[in-house]
Amino acid sequence: MDSGKRGYYAPLEKVYQKIVTPFEEFIYRQTTTGILLITCAIIALIIANTPLVIPYEKLLHTQVGFFSGQWKIEHSVHHWINDGLMTIFFFVVGLEIKREILTGDLSNPYNAILPVGAAIGGMIVPALFYYMLNGDGYGARGWGIPMATDIAFAVGVLALLGNRIPKSLLTFLVALAIVDDLGAVTVIALFYTEELNWIYLSSALFLIIIMYTLNLMGIRRTLPYFILTVLLWMLMEGSGIHATIAGIFAAWTIPAYSRYSSNEFSQEIRDILEQFDKQQNDNNSSPNNDSRQMMLIHQLGDVYKVGISPLHKLESNLHIPTTYLVIPAFALANAAIPLNWSSINDALTDSIALGIALGLVAGKLIGITGSVYLMQKLNIGKLPKSLNFKHIIGAGFMGGIGFTMSIFISDLAFEWDSEVIVVAKMGILFASIISGILGFLWLRFFIKNNY
Repeated sequence: MDSGKRGYYAPLEKVYQKIVTPFEEFIYRQTTTGILLITCAIIALIIANTPLVIPYEKLLHTQVGFFSGQWKIEHSVHHWINDGLMTIFFFVVGLEIKREILTGDLSNPYNAILPVGAAIGGMIVPALFYYMLNGDGYGARGWGIPMATDIAFAVGVLALLGNRIPKSLLTFLVALAIVDDLGAVTVIALFYTEELNWIYLSSALFLIIIMYTLNLMGIRRTLPYFILTVLLWMLMEGSGIHATIAGIFAAWTIPAYSRYSSNEFSQEIRDILEQFDKQQNDNNSSPNNDSRQMMLIHQLGDVYKVGISPLHKLESNLHIPTTYLVIPAFALANAAIPLNWSSINDALTDSIALGIALGLVAGKLIGITGSVYLMQKLNIGKLPKSLNFKHIIGAGFMGGIGFTMSIFISDLAFEWDSEVIVVAKMGILFASIISGILGFLWLRFFIKNNY
């Protein structure tokens, strides 16, 4: 033990901490996801426009499955990514939505009314813009594509502006995007379901009831919920509703509250520490040498475990696998767009791509800003003091950045035609780039205050 220092440190432990701690802080920032998305999208674009596209497509179409007697589940690698791994993404989205509604910015109706209204306007107007160009014919099913905002990209762009924007704008945009995600999930469940299998669907509903009953019984261990979520995914896979929706439903059954209030938690900790102090042994001796102190340390750990709600624990634990596995895999598997004169010309002239671009760039801006303006005129809700309407215009531009969820919906809308999916993705990519650039420039040059 180092002289004059509290606690025991291994010889290289402090050096290791100096290296690890900044990295840990970095990976928990929202900008990390945006950076990874951009990087993986660029890699996918490079692959799509080089000879690497041949082994790439062969890998994505490789069949992978699980077998047990006559029972089997077998899909392509691409399907496992979009329907399997993305269930984890939807699970995390569900946890975020539940947390925001119960304890976050959306829990206070007065604070929530503006971002909720802005999100609704930012979904309806883009869908209408798209439908204006594609109301008839094969493109009509794509109306849900421009409704979604990619929170990681949007927050990543805002982070580049640093203290030029108020934190309340980031809060507004995050709340808006969370409501937006909820709307997109609802659209997927209700409008992109071909045929329902009522046996599987009723079994899935029964399983959700069981999971919620576990919540009511105070079951706080995550393993039972994990096992039942896997079963729920299998039932959703056969029900006709997109399997990833299982992640949302499962998330809403996870206990969201700590067993203790703040005062109760503090008192429990103090009581155990007082008992621990009464059992003091030789100051130079480790608690490992005293069975009574070790028992109290275990009790302390138990209090800590139930002091954090399962929802917060899962949201924190799943942040890294979602950020570093699920989202990069999705981007690599879905952003491989051939960039040649033919595909670019299609994106500039095809009504589907134009509808998506118009919906994301103009529809989001008009829908978000128009909803806030109307609500302000009707005295519904109030902007925070640090925000003005110029900030809302910037949020409107940022809302047009639609990547992950938009691409996901395009795969569902046009699963029968890979060429149409490529055109749709071109529209999403170009519109997201334009919206991101316009939003950055607007907030950079039209917002003068430092915060």
